Amino acid sequence: MMKYKGYHAAIKYDPDGETLHGVVIGTRDVIFFEATSVEELKKEFKFSIDDYLACCAEMGRRPDVPFSGDISLNVSPDLHRAAAVAASARGKSLNDWIAEAVEVAASDTMITN
Repeated sequence: MMKYKGYHAAIKYDPDGETLHGVVIGTRDVIFFEATSVEELKKEFKFSIDDYLACCAEMGRRPDVPFSGDISLNVSPDLHRAAAVAASARGKSLNDWIAEAVEVAASDTMITN
């Protein structure tokens, strides 16, 4: 996964066209870029983000920003209690325990740089 100015991009390789395709994830706006080399892809990603931000400013529109990190979660009282007990048993706050559980679950789908 590529990162720049808080934005993240997922990358795919097209063996037929021998090109790399990137798409910015985590925004409602579609930001797409492509290249034929890794170095070119990095430059195109940065250009795409900078261009997106400039276009938004030009139009007087707020850019769609990456996630804030705040998640509202509603669960049953029984699950809430069980999670609080599990967190306490590990010497963690409920927030830290949940964040760790989400990180573990999400790591199966994350690609690192």
